[in-house]
This record gives sequence, structure tokens and C-alpha cells, in this order.
Amino acid sequence: MEEQHTPAGPTWGGPSRWWHGPPGWDRRDDEGRRARWPWRSTLLLTAFVLIGSNFAAHAQHGDRLALDPFSRALLLVGSGLLLWRLRHPVVVVFGTAAVALVYVAAGYPYGPVFLPVAVGCFSAVVAGHRKAAWTALGLLWAGHLVVAHWLYRQLPPTGDHPPSWMQEIGVATWVVAVVALAELVRVRREQWSRERAERAQAARRRADEERLRIARELHDVLAHSISVINVQAGVGLALLDSDPEQARTALTTIKAASKEALGEVRQVLDTLRAPGEAPRAPAPGLDRLPELVEQAASAGLTVEVEGEVPAPAPGTDLAAFRIVQEALTNVVRHSGSRRARVRFDHEEGVLRLRIDDDGPATGADAGGSGNGLAGMRERAAALGGTIEAGPRDDGGFRVLAVLPWKAKEENR
Repeated sequence: MEEQHTPAGPTWGGPSRWWHGPPGWDRRDDEGRRARWPWRSTLLLTAFVLIGSNFAAHAQHGDRLALDPFSRALLLVGSGLLLWRLRHPVVVVFGTAAVALVYVAAGYPYGPVFLPVAVGCFSAVVAGHRKAAWTALGLLWAGHLVVAHWLYRQLPPTGDHPPSWMQEIGVATWVVAVVALAELVRVRREQWSRERAERAQAARRRADEERLRIARELHDVLAHSISVINVQAGVGLALLDSDPEQARTALTTIKAASKEALGEVRQVLDTLRAPGEAPRAPAPGLDRLPELVEQAASAGLTVEVEGEVPAPAPGTDLAAFRIVQEALTNVVRHSGSRRARVRFDHEEGVLRLRIDDDGPATGADAGGSGNGLAGMRERAAALGGTIEAGPRDDGGFRVLAVLPWKAKEENR
């Protein structure tokens, strides 16, 4: 049987998009619409204009000219221009306004001839061509004033009279209403675009934070365990012939360290495979400090713990444990000292953590690798704390961490 995969959550192209704005109002939908021609809506508008103009001609019989082939051609041209409204909105809004003005100046009946102008204006404003839309409507209204109040004697129909100024106010109101509606749609569309961009940015930020967290976890787990394995492997090789029992102890330590590392790596990978689910095993904390001290001892490092081991909030607990783990790993790998001191102080909602060794430093990466120190600083910064790490005057190395007793998100 084929394994069927279903998406873990809604996608932008699916029904969930209605939660973030109507389809067709986001940029990606617009790009898809520009790739095709709006035939269906244009045909419907053209049919409505032609049929509605016939009814308007019957209602205005005797006052305006009857429809003829030229008038119907104008109606077809004006409506047909809407086919280009997504690709060339400026041309369409001026073209529909010009066709409507010619139609009215020729003496044909008023009616749905202005509908293509309204749709063209709407498309131009939503596409961002506000001045072009306003200019086209303004020219149409001004042209109508000239035709209806100054040129009506020279233009058909014969014996025509100028309309009342109340009718002109009605036309102006219609123009303002079209522009206002288009502006409202434009503003709302821009608002949805901003919200969509903010959501995408927040999602990217969360993904980056999760990636860094997983990288820190893997580094801390693997660096510590592999350092112990490396030391014990060296001991085992050195004593394999002279002291087989001690070599066996080293191999036992290697087995335990590798098993623990595999367990923690598996826990991190499980989090990746099932994001959002609760981890199967609790995150490590300072309650595992004795285990950490024992592992360091198996690598030949004596660890002295000063002060009472605290029990801070979970986020701080995990960060403190990983900082101690990384610091002790660095002592094993990069220090000539076989003794380290871990000191805890807790005061006024702050946990102070200090790890010292007496040196001397060995190797080029004295004090720790760049990734390890960077990971410690990232952990502290994520909680609102600080890390200071560097050589001491007497030749040793010190890591000083100041962490809030409760993480920022745990105070909410």
C-alpha cells in the first residue's frame, strides 16, 4: 500500500485563506489572475450592459435617441475593454470613460453605460493607480457638464434640454461613491498584505529560533559525550595490554556515554518529527548535576560543587545545566587542569553560575570552541541573562553566567 501523506496544517491556497482575507485580494492571487484573462466576468458585465441599455432606451423613448448599431458597438467596446483591466488598468479606466462620454454626447439613453467606468475605476484604484482613476472620473464628469449644459443644442437629440443641477449633483455623488468604495478596498487590501508579511516574518523568526535551539542542543549533547568517549577511548587503548580491567572500565564508560548521547539526540529528532507535541522525556536540569560530575570524573576531571544546587524554573534549569555541561566539556578538551569548580549563588530572582579551572590552557581553542561559547551566550540571551567567559590572570579560565530565576515567557 502506498503511504498517504496529509499536510500538518492549512495552506495558503486552501480554505484557511478566508481567515486572512477574501481570495483574490492577496498579491499571489493577483499574480495568478493576471496570468489569465477575466473572460467570465467581462462577458457577464457586457451582457448586463447591453440588456440594461435596451430597457433604458424603452424608458427614455422620445427623450433620447434609440439604440442603433453604432451605440451597441460603443457599448461592446466599453465593456470589452474590461478584459484588460488586470493588465492595463490605466488604459482601461480612461478608455471606458471616453467611450461613455462619446455615447452620452451622441444622444443615446443613459443607463448601464457607466458601469464599465465604475469597474475600470475600481480596478485602477485597487492596483495602485489612484490618480489615474480620479483623473478619468473627473474628466468624465467635466465632459458631461460641457455636453449637457453648453453643447446640448449642437448635439443630438434635437430639442434636448439641459438636465437639472440636482441631476449633476447625483452624478457627482455617484462618482464619489465609486472612488470611496475603491479606496476602501485598496486600504483593506494593503492592511491584509501587511498582516500577511508580518505573519510570514514571525514564522521565519520562529523557524530560525527553533533551528538555533536544536543546533545548541545537539552541540551540547554531542560535544560533551564525544569528549568523554574520546578520553576513555584513549585510556582504554593505553591500558588494553597492561591493565585489561581498567580498559574494560573505560569501555563501559564509553558505552554508557554513547547510550546517553543517543537517547538525547533521539529526543531532539522526535521533536523535529512531531513539532508541537510534548516531549516523551523531561528536559535535563540541574537535578542531573551529580550525573554530570560522575561523567567528568570518568574523563579524569574532578569537579567541586560550591553552594546549594538550586531548582529554578524549567527554562533557566535547562540553560544552567547545558552551560555547566559545555563548560566542563571545554575543561576536559582544552585545559591542562584536572580540577574544576562549579559555584551557585541565588539572590533577588537571579541565578549566578560560575565555572573555574586552574589551567594552563592547551591547544589553539583554549577555553572552548567558538560554537560552544556562542551557544552558551545564545542560551543566556534567550532568557534575558548574560555570559562572561575568558582567561583569568592566574592562567585559568572562568565562565560566569547570570540568569533570571524565571524566563521571560514563564513570567507571563
